Amino acid sequence: MKRTGFFSDETCFWHVGQPHVGPLPVGGWVQPTAGASLPESPDSKRRLKSLLDVSGLLAELVCHSAPAAYEEDLLRVHTPDYLAAFSVLSAAEGGTMGPQASFGKGSYDYARKSAGLVMRALDMVLVGELDNAYALSRPPGHHCLPDQAMGFCFLANIPIAIEAARFRHGISRIAVVDWDVHHGNGTEAIFYDRADVLTISIHQENCFPAGFGGTERRGVGAGTGYNINIPLLPGGGHEAYVGAMEKIVVPALMDYRPELIIVACGFDANAFDPLARMMLASPTYRYLMSRIMDVAEICCAGKVVAAHEGGYSEAYVPFCGQALIETMADHKTASWMRSNPLSHFSNLPPASRPFRT
Repeated sequence: MKRTGFFSDETCFWHVGQPHVGPLPVGGWVQPTAGASLPESPDSKRRLKSLLDVSGLLAELVCHSAPAAYEEDLLRVHTPDYLAAFSVLSAAEGGTMGPQASFGKGSYDYARKSAGLVMRALDMVLVGELDNAYALSRPPGHHCLPDQAMGFCFLANIPIAIEAARFRHGISRIAVVDWDVHHGNGTEAIFYDRADVLTISIHQENCFPAGFGGTERRGVGAGTGYNINIPLLPGGGHEAYVGAMEKIVVPALMDYRPELIIVACGFDANAFDPLARMMLASPTYRYLMSRIMDVAEICCAGKVVAAHEGGYSEAYVPFCGQALIETMADHKTASWMRSNPLSHFSNLPPASRPFRT
């Protein structure tokens, strides 16, 4: 088995997606009601962690929390004015910081914790304490810009962790593969003029944010050629993602030879997701991660970190996460497929079978 880290923290489940309305105050020792944050509720993430536990997989992982990201870490990516405004609203009753980016009391600290989980995952993989790692980060981060929140994202978790890793470890070539069903516009914008980070986004065409994610966006200046967008038509399933990986993603990674691969791991391309129209089942996530790990073994001694992004089907996201983390840990539990509503997808023809051999 791999030494696979799993990073999570209870406070990340306490973030809500709109200001709290109710007769009693929240914060401190009182968790906000989960229903206030739909569709980006904590339940899909909490249920993923619960499935890892009851299946026995969690016991095979190296489990950690992490300190919240410090302001100096955030300032490598975000503007001081944005952080100050976010902090002030969070200390009150919450508010709105951008399109589809409202939040409740305390979310500035919860977002700092989410970024901290990704930072510590990178640290422990880069120093060799872990082979790879999964960060159950929430709120997510891949839509967040340096000066504006967007699409449930308030801090750019992955860019914050990348800049910290560059500062602490001197790493110079990092690849980000984003297979969240929505375009990773925030990550793209932050690294758009740089060659030291290769950004790749596989997403449903014109889903969110509208008007972003076209193939013509290749980077500018020193970053020209280091941003790759792969928009897929709605309704695409396993074969569409196989084509994207084998024809574009894997060759690009092999050519770039990163020292670390980070996956912006959204599970919202699954067939049950209410916010998208793609048709993936959990075995496709096994395939996607297996190919990332294959490349990582060649390029960077297997160093892979996955950071949780979207995924809004509370019933099915846990199965996708279980399949992916099993692949990272090189350990398959005996129980998950019996209760997986799309387990028949494991019987794909040999040419397309999404498991490593």
